[in-house]
Amino acid sequence: MKPLSDGSAAHIDESARRVRAPGPLAGLKVVELANIGPTAHAAMVLADLGADVVRFQRPGDTGTPPSMLRGRRLVSADLKDPATVTELRTVVRYADVLIEGFRPGVAERLGVGPDELLTYNPRLIYARLTGWGQDGPRSGAAGHDINFVAPTGILHSMGPADSRPTPPLNLVAGFAGGSMFAVTGILAALWERNFSGRGQVVDIAMAEGALVLAQQSWALRPSGYWSDLRGTNLVDGSCPFWDTYECADGRFMAVGAFEPQFYSRLLATLGIDETTAPAQDDRENWPALREMIAERFARHSRDHWASLFDAIDSCVTPVLDFAEATGDPQFRHRGAIVEIDGVPQPAAAPRFSRTPAATPRPPTAVEGVADLWGADGN
Repeated sequence: MKPLSDGSAAHIDESARRVRAPGPLAGLKVVELANIGPTAHAAMVLADLGADVVRFQRPGDTGTPPSMLRGRRLVSADLKDPATVTELRTVVRYADVLIEGFRPGVAERLGVGPDELLTYNPRLIYARLTGWGQDGPRSGAAGHDINFVAPTGILHSMGPADSRPTPPLNLVAGFAGGSMFAVTGILAALWERNFSGRGQVVDIAMAEGALVLAQQSWALRPSGYWSDLRGTNLVDGSCPFWDTYECADGRFMAVGAFEPQFYSRLLATLGIDETTAPAQDDRENWPALREMIAERFARHSRDHWASLFDAIDSCVTPVLDFAEATGDPQFRHRGAIVEIDGVPQPAAAPRFSRTPAATPRPPTAVEGVADLWGADGN
């Protein structure tokens, strides 16, 4: 690594920054200590929205796909090297945010924990993203999304009544409960810093984020509208008008016709006489209603049904795979999926009227850190 310049090189020409890096977070300086999954995703979202994110990663690091690293500048750095730690501390003097996803205690052992770095920059927002949080009996335990979501009640609620719980990919705890709550926590701490002038530590636990995501289920339990028995709740696939159905070509349609008007349109489009079908709220006859709906969907292809339901407002949509999603007319209209270096991937979200984010760019490697956030705005 090249040696760092002195402190004067950390000045930023903010007007130049906003021209070169559009988006509402233009001018925000973020240090990312490389890790996989939710930490990298949170840093990606910040970069998508215009933040200048510099990722310090181990030499030869190949653990994260390049498309997840988009928008970043990559510095090859071994944090076990004291010289690298010294350089990182100097860079942190000029950063707004640092985000790391090590197990509790690892950053401290490396000499880059919050107590250390906040002495160099008292305005630093130090975001720590782990599965269980920085303390507690599980804080040091390994885990993945399926483990972090398991104690929350969410995993127990997923899947049919007569089978085992179904893992929700790795989205609920890792990315929704982790990455998105990391971004929320960082932005909240930045807002508070406007008044106090001080940085702080943000402790993001994926399991706790998942708990908050399930607030509606928690809220419905006391009234009896949410049951702890798997496969008995309206939105878990046990309800015939909130489920997926196989079509003649082996593809699927998704039905979310919960409201009475959408339910009526669902039956009418399928050619089912609502006056002779089981009533929508007749739970005892839901199996018979499900068979009627399934039999109708099985008569034609998915695209046949998609063309019919696309013409009415009924909460019925085709189930697409990732390849098909790139051609979805809604996504195409809004440019929601872009291609970067030949790889289709989601565009930046959400949208902003005055400070729109740019199309994400591939990551760029930098030889050293001497010019990071220097007088030329680099």
